[in-house]
Amino acid sequence: MAANKKAPAKHKAEDEYLLTTKLFCGKCGHYMVGESGTSHIKNKVHRYYKCVDVKYHRGCDKKTVRKDWIENLVIEYIKKVIFDDEVISNLADRIIEAQGKENTTLPILYKQYSEVQKGIDNLLNAMQQGIITPSTKQRMEDLEQEKTELSIQITKEELSHPKLSKEQIIFYFNKFRKLNTNRLEDKRRLIDSFVNAIYLYDDKIKFVLNYKETAETLTLAELENSALGSDLTSFTAPKRKSRGERLFLFLYFSLFSLRCPLCP
Repeated sequence: MAANKKAPAKHKAEDEYLLTTKLFCGKCGHYMVGESGTSHIKNKVHRYYKCVDVKYHRGCDKKTVRKDWIENLVIEYIKKVIFDDEVISNLADRIIEAQGKENTTLPILYKQYSEVQKGIDNLLNAMQQGIITPSTKQRMEDLEQEKTELSIQITKEELSHPKLSKEQIIFYFNKFRKLNTNRLEDKRRLIDSFVNAIYLYDDKIKFVLNYKETAETLTLAELENSALGSDLTSFTAPKRKSRGERLFLFLYFSLFSLRCPLCP
């Protein structure tokens, strides 16, 4: 709801501006929002992104950018990432590492379970050696009950925070390669999953992706001479999320926006 308040033009003119709340002016750092206009000659609708400071005449002179151009460019950039096997493998390793750090309850339960099991083993050894007291039987029953309760807690915790293997994570991300980037829904899924922010200048673009610590900046000249810009024509900030937040969001959107491969 907060994002929609800042993005009243997201669904403007029977089209969706997919980079709303993610595209920022490189000059002033404010949002670039969706705009549309109709040509007087051919009565054709043109859609583009415009800096809000330019729109409200607050001093910025950032040029507008055509909607199709910038959105297609971002999609092509994402495709370059998801078709890089090394990037996906490294990302899977980082998510495996993050999984181990996220849950603070399970390590405590595992430790308690281990201590209870150790107590049971000590009592059994004592009983085998003939060291039995009136309280031995009751103590054994208490430990067995505690072990059962801990086992149930561990199972519940594991089910609520499932651990994925590296192979499962890579399988999930490989499903992105099968998305049809001609479909609006698939374009939205890629952008929502991967893009944290795009900073657009007149001569360069800075990409901030959800899974990377640093941004990558490419000049328009580099883009036009690369595969990203080969089929594109040239055109006439809030605080960034922390690395941990971005990696969590990336994991969430990526793993749960696609159908689970284990489901029918």
